[in-house]
Amino acid sequence: MDISLARAAVWLPPDREQAADIAAAADLPLEVVREKMGIVRKCRARAEMHPSEMAVRAARLALRDIDPDSIDLLMWTGSEYKDYPVWSAGIYVQEQLGLRRAWAFDMAARCSSNVVGLHIARSMMAADPNINRVLLCGGHRTGDLANYQDPNSRFLYSLADGGAAMVLDREGDNPLRGASVITDGRFSEDVIIPGGGTRKTSRGGLDHADTFLTVPHIGEMRKRLGEVSQPNFVKVIREAAQSRAIDYLALLHIKRSAHDALLQDLELKPSQSIYLDHFGHFGAPDQVLSLGLAEKENLLQPGNLVVLASAGIGYTWSALAFEWNRAVFHGEDTATLI
Repeated sequence: MDISLARAAVWLPPDREQAADIAAAADLPLEVVREKMGIVRKCRARAEMHPSEMAVRAARLALRDIDPDSIDLLMWTGSEYKDYPVWSAGIYVQEQLGLRRAWAFDMAARCSSNVVGLHIARSMMAADPNINRVLLCGGHRTGDLANYQDPNSRFLYSLADGGAAMVLDREGDNPLRGASVITDGRFSEDVIIPGGGTRKTSRGGLDHADTFLTVPHIGEMRKRLGEVSQPNFVKVIREAAQSRAIDYLALLHIKRSAHDALLQDLELKPSQSIYLDHFGHFGAPDQVLSLGLAEKENLLQPGNLVVLASAGIGYTWSALAFEWNRAVFHGEDTATLI
């Protein structure tokens, strides 16, 4: 029996940080931020809005008209930068949603968490007949981690805030198909937050710069990443498609030139993907947002093969395909995409 993507939703905070704000803070020309980095504006959450609340809001949209007692498992696929360190966000979200019969856990694969999470959830459903419906959800306010005074981390300036949720069912119209994941540990220490872990604890106080994502050896990372990133991306996407033609690619936000090069390598038209320059890079929710925008703009037809693809620092390249036959965003959900 096919496992199907039944529902999806995103919750976006109403506030936006504009390209001009980023350019001023980073002392960069506006056209570099808008054209090269691909940031027209990005979503930012207010200080009182935490990742768990963004996950709850997205999940409530996805679960509209679904009996909460029908959820057997909740997987947190949100950021590890969450309300508290060393904290089980998924269990908290389970309680907030009133999922009395479910159990929950947190999983993480950086910006690949949703794609890898779908792969894991499907495998768990196949192995355990007691898991019939799974909710994957998470919140992100990784915009807090972008340091505009650090030129080595400019590729992280697009980091944004928001929540996403997806529901998997044993039966449905959008069956999951192939999946592929590549990891390369040579990059595991290339993008880090220096402070707050066991190497540099926060108990004695931290320098302000130690609380942001940074790249200790940017030149070395660029050279190594430039050699493997595009080929690995193409590989996982093609493997997930299993030799079928791709109709739509739901891709994470990357710089415009990399986005266009990837479509060209895959022989896809610009209309077969949506560039998220008006939203920013949330992390794992990017593919869910892209899928919702594609439904909203009527880019999908029954029988289309959709591939969700992402990459996460560490590095992880991931892709998962499914057949789209029925909209997964329902009712007012699409209004949150504007």
